[in-house]
Amino acid sequence: MENLQFLLSGFSVLFTGQNILIACLGAILGIFVGAMPGIGSLAGVALLLPLTYGMNATSAIVLLCTLYYACMFGGSYSAILLNIPGDSPAIMTTLDGYPLAKKGRAGKALMTANMSSFVGGFIGMVILTYSAVGLARLGLKFGPAEMTTLLMLALTSVTWLIGENPIKGLIATLIGALLTCIGTDPINASLRLTFHNIYLLGGLPFTPLVIGAVGFSQVIGLVTEKDGQAVSSEKLSVKKNFLTKHEWKWILPVCLRNGVLGTIVGILPGAGATTASMVGYMTQKKLFKSEEPLGEGAIEGIASCESANNAACAGCFAPLLALGIPGSSTGSVLLGGLMMWGLQPGPLLFTTNSDFAWGCIASLFFANIFALLCGLLLVPILSKVICVPNGILVPVVTMICIAGSYSCTRSIYGVVVMFVAGVVCYFLVKHKYPMAPLLLAFVLAPMLETYMRRAFASSAGKISIFWSSPISAVCLAIFIITIMTPIVRMTIAKIKKHS
Repeated sequence: MENLQFLLSGFSVLFTGQNILIACLGAILGIFVGAMPGIGSLAGVALLLPLTYGMNATSAIVLLCTLYYACMFGGSYSAILLNIPGDSPAIMTTLDGYPLAKKGRAGKALMTANMSSFVGGFIGMVILTYSAVGLARLGLKFGPAEMTTLLMLALTSVTWLIGENPIKGLIATLIGALLTCIGTDPINASLRLTFHNIYLLGGLPFTPLVIGAVGFSQVIGLVTEKDGQAVSSEKLSVKKNFLTKHEWKWILPVCLRNGVLGTIVGILPGAGATTASMVGYMTQKKLFKSEEPLGEGAIEGIASCESANNAACAGCFAPLLALGIPGSSTGSVLLGGLMMWGLQPGPLLFTTNSDFAWGCIASLFFANIFALLCGLLLVPILSKVICVPNGILVPVVTMICIAGSYSCTRSIYGVVVMFVAGVVCYFLVKHKYPMAPLLLAFVLAPMLETYMRRAFASSAGKISIFWSSPISAVCLAIFIITIMTPIVRMTIAKIKKHS
């Protein structure tokens, strides 16, 4: 009941004239950003981050959280209608969504995506409501040694989980960590890798780097692509595409299972909604029956990944708010925003800034309902919006990138960083290097360095501090297992090949 009272206090913060309008705006923008191929939640949040400078912290996080969550809804539209996922969590949606659309049932596929996203997200938010404070209390037991091993585990997890090649994920992680070394030492403030350049004294600016890595790099990619194909002229009415009792019978158990599963995956540092959608889909495919085979236009396939990724989106806020550990690349942007607003995520956030923390959770509940209504009512319009030609999309996004980068640094330096990051990251993505490990490392590496050096300072340089407590020992053991498992598998595979 205590958690419910806190949630109600969060709604009282949300339902003010300013915040409720900001929440509606964020949800609408999130749906459109998510539905437009090549943008996605990460770029959307990064591009809007400079616009929050003049807001108070609560209004700013309401805008970004509602946009982030609504993107999970919007990402499925282009995946179903164009076979192009609007965001990475919608990749699995294309496997059954697009085949169902080609069968002339695009409306049914969109309805399934909307309803399963709502159910899965709601489950994730309920779990978040009753677990966030518990995680915060657990976080009080995390000292420098515990945080060091936890951050090491987070960086390792995202390295191996994201991308087809773990080695490339490791390289991307190291690049992100190297970039954080530019500027001043976090402990003694000595200069590092500044090359006598005054602009580098403060390190690389976070927002222009993110905008360039995920926004402008996408622009470069869009320039080299042809305009998308036209969507079917089928009239996508709402009434005739409501799910029947028979269809609910098949997808409701899927949504319930993957709502819980997706939340668990989302809580894990470094996993995120993309991983959750893949786990949810593969679980449904391997362990449970479907009315139609998955991959051939089964509504269970759509429900499995959409419910899982929305639940993970809610679940990732638990470690973000309670421990200061982002569960996804978009979470890393939100973490950077929290620090920019002068807030330190962690166990004390729920006591020192309870209005902010619970207002954030309340905004997710609101975004879930509002995004569902928008998704149901605006399907015909959205089906046309996603067909915006690249000739219009490219210059608009480019101008937003330039304006956002300039506004946060008040100089051309931010724009230069954005352009350079965009070009470099474009070639990295082209060669299959994932961006999520790079961005997560850019946010987490300074924290890892600070906690590690504090741990050594408190123990007089003794390395045994990292396994002296149960929490740090468990995290260290999982860290070692995570690293050694693929190495052992590769070794066994080579032995079998030669034998």
